Amino acid sequence: MIEVEKKFKAEKNELARLIAGAHFLREDKHTDVYYDTADYALTKKDIWLRMRSGKFELKYPIGAMDAVHDMTVYDEIENDVAIAAKLGMPVDVPLKDVLLSSGYVPFATITTTRAKYEKNDFHIDVDEADFGYRILEIELMVSDKHEVESARRRILDFAAKNGVSIPEEQVRGKVREYIRLNNPQQARILEKAWGIAI
Repeated sequence: MIEVEKKFKAEKNELARLIAGAHFLREDKHTDVYYDTADYALTKKDIWLRMRSGKFELKYPIGAMDAVHDMTVYDEIENDVAIAAKLGMPVDVPLKDVLLSSGYVPFATITTTRAKYEKNDFHIDVDEADFGYRILEIELMVSDKHEVESARRRILDFAAKNGVSIPEEQVRGKVREYIRLNNPQQARILEKAWGIAI
């Protein structure tokens, strides 16, 4: 599945309007440990390797970021063998071992409390990170690249119809905000690689 997602500031009054009539799914708490090499080989390409609840997950971009609407489109792999294959690593060795021997180390550990909602076909996540950062994410899952543009338009329309203002400036995801606050060297490297301010 392909994840099409837009991040918003979690303003209280807007959030109240958005979740009115939504189905509350659950609140959970998870800790993500993000991995990369010393020269940030993955994150320079906007690829994110993390371990959540003892399982590796790899998110990688599908096409370029929508610069106008600051919207991201990622595919996600949650299988160790498929992750190793995507990264060009041996698939017959445990992923954790091959990552260690290939120089991958943790660069961020973030614990997040997440409230999850559903409204119509949309998934709504309200995230509070342990370093004091809070964001709202509205996402749609699609099965084909040809559905991405329609999903982008639907997310923006859904937000507007539910009283959520479209931010004029970029709303950083948790990991980007963590990097900006805690690792200036990595932030500078990513800004140079991406061509945008982190």
